[in-house]
Amino acid sequence: MMPYLRKLTAAVMVIVTLGSVAALHVSAQESDSTNLQLYAQSAVLMDAGSGRILYEKNGYEIRPMASTTKIMTCILALEYGNLEDYVKVSSYAACMPKVKLGMQSGEYYKLKDLLYSLMLESHNDSAVAIAEHIGGSVEGFADMMNQKARDIGCFDTYFVTPNGLDATAVTENGETKVHSTTAADLAKIMAYCITGSSKKDEFLAITRENNYSFNNYRETENGYTSGNRNFFCSNHNAFLSMMDGALSGKTGFTGNAGYCYVGALQRGERTYIVALLACGWPNNKSYKWSDTKKLMNYGVENYTYHPISEVSAAKDSFLPIEVKNGQTKRIGETAYVPVVVVKKDEREKISGVLLREGEKIDVICKRENALEAPVEAGTEVGSISYKVLGEVYRVEYLVTSQDIEAVDFIWCLKQIWKYYSNYNMI
Repeated sequence: MMPYLRKLTAAVMVIVTLGSVAALHVSAQESDSTNLQLYAQSAVLMDAGSGRILYEKNGYEIRPMASTTKIMTCILALEYGNLEDYVKVSSYAACMPKVKLGMQSGEYYKLKDLLYSLMLESHNDSAVAIAEHIGGSVEGFADMMNQKARDIGCFDTYFVTPNGLDATAVTENGETKVHSTTAADLAKIMAYCITGSSKKDEFLAITRENNYSFNNYRETENGYTSGNRNFFCSNHNAFLSMMDGALSGKTGFTGNAGYCYVGALQRGERTYIVALLACGWPNNKSYKWSDTKKLMNYGVENYTYHPISEVSAAKDSFLPIEVKNGQTKRIGETAYVPVVVVKKDEREKISGVLLREGEKIDVICKRENALEAPVEAGTEVGSISYKVLGEVYRVEYLVTSQDIEAVDFIWCLKQIWKYYSNYNMI
């Protein structure tokens, strides 16, 4: 960091506050005494647009997530693969346990077809074939999954398999990790799939399809030709027909994880996500639908959309900042540098937040009281944060819009010359 920038960081900060701000983080669950009597051991209701958790029950406890894993497998395949690619089936993929497509070693399938197999029927062999094609190996693809999880802020998630079967792995530092996530992280991954990814439209198209049919392929001297095996897939996401606005979702089950589900619902500008982990075991397959509807209805009935644009920082947040020892047009004047707002944070994409009655968006502006010359254009001098119950949902940054040079010997000579030139002209 340049010396003058170090000086900037040491400057006194002025805080301009609109509305009341909680001194400590307050989660939606802490501020809401509602008890929804859920079957799931871990559950989250999330505002997909802002990432705000509207309701949670043990939402940060780490648990296995079964085939809800496949939403990450699908979005990575869409982002890194070509839907028209031909995927060769390995013997390892072919030997996956049920639920499976029944592919055979050496066969070929189009990547697009395997994604429907993955998301509609939850086929475990298709997941492995996709992973090997995109990542080179299951382990390589798991690395991609874990990196994507970190990129979108899921730090309590660890992927070992592309299909969600219970598994463990030993990391490079010798730590044993279990294939697992939290309800909060799982909801965040779904939010990325349907709102954040460049392939969100393709993801929604696949997960919303009711039925899909395709066939295998075999390699020939002239490329690939259709095989003689035909397949038909039906969507097992029953939530799509349970509520108006049901958008997407994925079921899951293993003996260790229990029944799991992650789904999304859209009503106008509001998009809700529900994530459930350990939501019963056989014979309680319907519990996940009961919990999902209960959480979605709670969100629809209690939360409304509020755009960030309905609030703003105080006008003096944007006034020029004094620059000590800065050059001016005349001796004796005080130098000031104008400031402008820039957006360089991932949260800048958040255009609004879901709020319940009595909640509001608070605006916090922090900016330098004064700067020390020289100052470069584009120097960060403050920020404007938009908060609900003390948690930040959007950040904008204040930066200088021009250079201000420091007073030096040459500048002083020029000012003296200018002064005497004007004096002699009188």
